[in-house]
Amino acid sequence: MKAIQIQNGDLVWEESEEPSLGPGQVRIENHATAVNRADLSQRAGGYPPPPGASPVLGLECAGVVTAVGEGVGRVVPGDEVCALLAGGGYAETVVVPAGQVLKKPGQLTMEEAASIPEVFATAYLNLFMEARLAKGEFAVVHAGASGVGTAAIQMCRAFGNPVFVTTGSQDKIDRCVEFGADAGMNRHEGDFAEAIKKWADGRGADVILDPVGGAYLAANLASLATDGRLVIIGLLGGATADVVLGTMMVKRLRIIGSTLRARSIAAKATIMDALKERVWPLLEDGSIRPVIERVYPVEEAADAHELIAGNQTFGKVVLRVRD
Repeated sequence: MKAIQIQNGDLVWEESEEPSLGPGQVRIENHATAVNRADLSQRAGGYPPPPGASPVLGLECAGVVTAVGEGVGRVVPGDEVCALLAGGGYAETVVVPAGQVLKKPGQLTMEEAASIPEVFATAYLNLFMEARLAKGEFAVVHAGASGVGTAAIQMCRAFGNPVFVTTGSQDKIDRCVEFGADAGMNRHEGDFAEAIKKWADGRGADVILDPVGGAYLAANLASLATDGRLVIIGLLGGATADVVLGTMMVKRLRIIGSTLRARSIAAKATIMDALKERVWPLLEDGSIRPVIERVYPVEEAADAHELIAGNQTFGKVVLRVRD
């Protein structure tokens, strides 16, 4: 098979060793994958794959099942599927634990299906499992125009949660509103804490989903209502910050650190099962849909990375592996 390999920082599409199929695993003829910021970090040497995971980039894929290992009954050869991966998506063949595989929503293209697993799993995990966002509670999603952001906005709308976004431009705010956000703020236009409080009936947000980290911590804590939860899923704005513990104690705030990639196979299967139950029906009927900025041939993965790094995208950037 062919796969993207990292050679002196460059991305090279070349012949590579095909992964072997073991018990409880599924082999997929890969048609498409999607680019995530984690891929850029791994390429730069800052985010190595978990032990035992493929060193090939790519945290999600969509394709056709060609074989299943012993004990697999979730899918059969010939099924069109998408999958959450710990690595290996930038390749013609993918092998993944069966619990991380779901049948593709019927009306979606392979490119659309490939853009779903990582961002919808991340958004669902952190909003509805880690933070336990309840119907009617107010949510804030930073980087609302990102893949995770657009997934989070749509799920909040579907499950009855008003949602406020921050983005880098008014155009992105307007597009987030089209997808279900109630309001937003350009992050370049000052402190968002007061804007969030005003929007959330003067009391603040119940849950904040944040990929920024250190640079936003103080304003995030100021934005939360009593018993609010902050889930940090990235460190784009730094890995350290001071915490005012008194504020946390008085308001009974919780800060939750969370990553998806390094979780156990069983934990990922639980997340995918939750998506199948609550989100897949909404994808099937079109209530929720994947948001794609652009599709590149996999051979142009470097150009796709450059587009992501420029921070001008809305939704996902997808790599087509085969037609």
